[in-house]
Amino acid sequence: MAGMSEVLEYATGKARLCQANDAISDELFREYGVNRGLRDANGKGVLTGLTNISTIIAFKDVNGVHEPCDGELFYRGYNVQDLVRKYVEQEASFGFEKTAYLLLFGEMPNAIEAEAFQKIMSKCRVLPRNFTRDVIMKAPSRDIMNSMMRSILTLASYDKSVLHSELPENIQQCIYLTSIFPMLAVYGYHAYNHYQNLESMYIHRPSPRKSTAENFLRMLRPDMKYTPIEAHVLDVALMMHMEHGGGNNSTFTTRVVTSSGSDTYSAIAAAMASLKGPRHGGANLKVMDMMDNIRKNISDWNDEEEIRRYLELMMDGEVFDRKGLIYGMGHAVYSLSDPRERVFKGYVQRLAEEKGMQKELSLYQNIEKIAPEVIAKKRHIYKGVSPNVDFYSGFVYSMLGIPRELYTPLFAIARVAGWSAHRIEEIIGNGKILRPAYLSVKEMEHR
Repeated sequence: MAGMSEVLEYATGKARLCQANDAISDELFREYGVNRGLRDANGKGVLTGLTNISTIIAFKDVNGVHEPCDGELFYRGYNVQDLVRKYVEQEASFGFEKTAYLLLFGEMPNAIEAEAFQKIMSKCRVLPRNFTRDVIMKAPSRDIMNSMMRSILTLASYDKSVLHSELPENIQQCIYLTSIFPMLAVYGYHAYNHYQNLESMYIHRPSPRKSTAENFLRMLRPDMKYTPIEAHVLDVALMMHMEHGGGNNSTFTTRVVTSSGSDTYSAIAAAMASLKGPRHGGANLKVMDMMDNIRKNISDWNDEEEIRRYLELMMDGEVFDRKGLIYGMGHAVYSLSDPRERVFKGYVQRLAEEKGMQKELSLYQNIEKIAPEVIAKKRHIYKGVSPNVDFYSGFVYSMLGIPRELYTPLFAIARVAGWSAHRIEEIIGNGKILRPAYLSVKEMEHR
C-alpha cells in the first residue's frame, strides 16, 4: 500500500522504545507470585475454570506418590481410544460426526440420533449464494486460516439471529460452522492455488451421503477419489484433534470471547486467530520442516548411529533451525506417552503400507526410538520424553497428498467441535465475564 514503507520505517525506529519500556523481568514475576504464561514453575497450567467436556490424565497417585503415567484423554468421560475402537474398528464407520455429537450434547448418540445428526450436518454443508465467488475467491491468501476467518466473520452478516441468539440459535450456529469448515478450508486453498500458483481451478460440492473426512478428500482432489483407508485415517486424525482438556490457548480464547457476550462467529474466528499461531497449531509443520532437513543430511535412514549423531547436533543447536529442539517430541502435559499418538500410530502403519512409504516410516520410527534418549542425555530429563500426536500427523497428511497450507486448517476443522462445546458450556454455566487481573509494576512519575 502506498505510503506504508514510510510507516514501517517510523515503526522500526520506535521499536526500541517498546523493547525498553515493555519488558518485564522474570524476577518481578517471581516476586509477585505471578505465573508467566499462566503456567507454574513445573509447566502446569493455572486453574482458571471447570469443565465437563474433556479430561487429560498424565499422572496417577501410587502409594501416595504423584507419578507420571501413560497419558489418557477422555471426551465427556469416554476414552478416545475406546471411541476409535467402537466407531472406526468395530462398526467400520466414521467417528468424527458421532464424536462431535458427544462433545456438543454430552451423551453418546444411539444409532437413530447419530443418523439424524449426520443428516443435519449434511443439510448445513451449503454456503450462501455466490459466497464462494464473492468472498472466498476474492483476495486469496496462502494463509488459509486468515481466509477462513474472513469467511467466518462474513457469514455472520447472513445470520439474522447473530446479535440476539438464544441457546438453540447458538447450537445451530455451532453445528453449521462445524459442518462447513472443510468447505471454507478447501475452497480457500483452491482459490490461492489457482490465482497465486496459476494452477487449475475446480470446486467440488460435498456429497450429502459422505462423512466429513470423505468430503474433505473429495473436495480437495481433482478426481474426487480416495481409498477407504485414506478416509478412515483422516477420520481418526480428526477425532484425535477435536478437543484437549479445555486448557489450550484457542479453547481458552473461545471461552473468554464467549464470556463477554459476543456472538458465535466472533468467538470461533478469535479461536482461529489463536490456533494459527506457530506456538499452538503449527507444530506438525515444524516436524515436517525438520524431517525434510533430516532426509537431506542423513545418508542411511536405518543407521541408528548416524541418526543419533545428527539429532545430537540438532540438540546442540548446530543444525536445522539452531533452536536446540527436536520437534514432535515431548508435550506440555503428557510425560510417558501421548494417547493420541498411540492410537494414531497403528493407522500410520496401515497407510504407509498402502502408499509404499515403509522406508519413510522406518525413519520416523528410528527417530521416535532415538530422540528421547538424546533429549534425556542432553537436557538431563529423565521423567520420560515421548512423541506427541504432531510427530506423525504431518507425515499422514503428506501421504494423503494434502498440501502443507492446509495442515493447520485441518486442525481447525477438527477442533471447532471442541470450541463449540466449550462455547455452549460457557453460555450455560458461567454467566460472568472472564476478567483477569494485571498488576502494574510501573513506578509513578507524579503522585
